[in-house]
Amino acid sequence: MLDVTLTATWFARTQRWLRAHPLAFDGALAVAVFLCMLAGSFADPNGRHGPEFGTRTPELLSVVLMVLVSGALVFRRRNPMAVLVFTTAVSVVELVASDPPAPVAMSAVIALYTVASRTDRPTTWRVGLLTMTVLTGASMFFGSTPWYTQENLGLFAWTGMAGAAGDAVRSRRAFVDAIRERAERAERTREEEAGRRVAEERLRIARDLHDVVAHHIALVNVQAGVAAHVMDRRPDQAKEALAHVREASRSALNELRATVGLLRQSGDPEAPTEPAPGLDVLDELVITFRQAGLPVEVARCTDGIRLSAAVDLAAYRIIQEALTNVQKHAGSDAKAEVSVIRVGQTLEVTVLDNGAESDGQTDGGGHGLLGMRERVTALGGALTAGPRYGGGFRVQAILPLMARTGEDR
Repeated sequence: MLDVTLTATWFARTQRWLRAHPLAFDGALAVAVFLCMLAGSFADPNGRHGPEFGTRTPELLSVVLMVLVSGALVFRRRNPMAVLVFTTAVSVVELVASDPPAPVAMSAVIALYTVASRTDRPTTWRVGLLTMTVLTGASMFFGSTPWYTQENLGLFAWTGMAGAAGDAVRSRRAFVDAIRERAERAERTREEEAGRRVAEERLRIARDLHDVVAHHIALVNVQAGVAAHVMDRRPDQAKEALAHVREASRSALNELRATVGLLRQSGDPEAPTEPAPGLDVLDELVITFRQAGLPVEVARCTDGIRLSAAVDLAAYRIIQEALTNVQKHAGSDAKAEVSVIRVGQTLEVTVLDNGAESDGQTDGGGHGLLGMRERVTALGGALTAGPRYGGGFRVQAILPLMARTGEDR
């Protein structure tokens, strides 16, 4: 198992290196093609019992032509059409001048494959048919063997397969690029849509809050001024003005409660009176998840530092939302680990689980991760969330101990 893993790792690294250095790959290909052509030039295809090796040696002209065409393959990506024309012309010279010819046409086959993999289909058809006709015709009409020999048919077949293989590679590459582009476009569209909805909701809530505060506070200000003005001379009118103040303030509180209630989760109380939660009650939060069937392990190392209210609340909410996602999406056998550690002037909050490899926390069904990221960003921190290697999910928030909020200014 270890050997298979090491082999796969080595292969992946080699593939990445070759993609980053295409000229090195083409140079190695040119050397390999030259060695194949040189070995093939020692074989006599017209032996008594089929091809015979060692019965002939290549001519000096054939060796020079093999060096030229194999060297031209180094530039097949830069100018594939020119390399195809050159290798085809040299192959025709070899087919006409040598008897029997060396397999110089092998370079033209590879050049044709390169052209087919980098152009469109009509161009591949035209260039492929022309190359096939030129090479096969030169071999049939100027060769020393009859036109129907297997060498001529083999040259015809190899050129046809090179064009077909190159076109198939080009089609697959275009298909993969189209899928990747659609996936990236869908991801951008989803993020833009989520951001647009959040911005619209913020604008609507801000407008509602502005209307409520501006209207009722203006009434309170006017009635309070009236009460202060007539307090000594006409107490009854002052009492009436204070009654209006009380009514306006009650109405403002009710409307504010209704507006802010839109931001609460469905299970939150309508008017909470307890203090905002923090890491001091983290054990109670963990107990609730354990009672619900989710094993949770907690590790804390904060050196007893006193956190600001904003950072304390943000850390608590991030752990709460992350554990809720684990309980919803990670499966019945999942376990969670929570760590709260002070690192220098930051607080690192990490929640890990060992659920399924893709446990649905990023499927776009809600805005939990988006809300956590906005909460952390507002404090000047950073949040990362994504699948873990081997399965599960990881959420980590880095919060500054001195939050970037109004209370710390």
